[in-house]
Amino acid sequence: YADPVLDLLDKHKAMHHRLFRESCNLYNGNYVKDLSRLGRDVSQSIIIDNSPASYAFHPNNAIGISTWLNDPMDTELRDLIPFLIDLTKVDDISAVLSLTHNHAASTAT
Repeated sequence: YADPVLDLLDKHKAMHHRLFRESCNLYNGNYVKDLSRLGRDVSQSIIIDNSPASYAFHPNNAIGISTWLNDPMDTELRDLIPFLIDLTKVDDISAVLSLTHNHAASTAT
């Protein structure tokens, strides 16, 4: 279901890569996204996910969201757009996210 949502959000084709469960590592019974395996600059990478376990390897690159429950009034992803646009102007996304989202303290690895 993510591709149609991302297509709507990314009208200007700013997202260059989309990774889903098949790109994850199975770790302690959870699917975890390991950005270091992608061959990309981790400081310029973001994980947007509803499961803290999925970003356990890179909590400072994560934006946690609520689980989508087929609610047509849910605008959480759309509401992130201004913040994501602002992140395009920083040198180290993970440094900014570590200040704005306290995942490291709540994520168990």
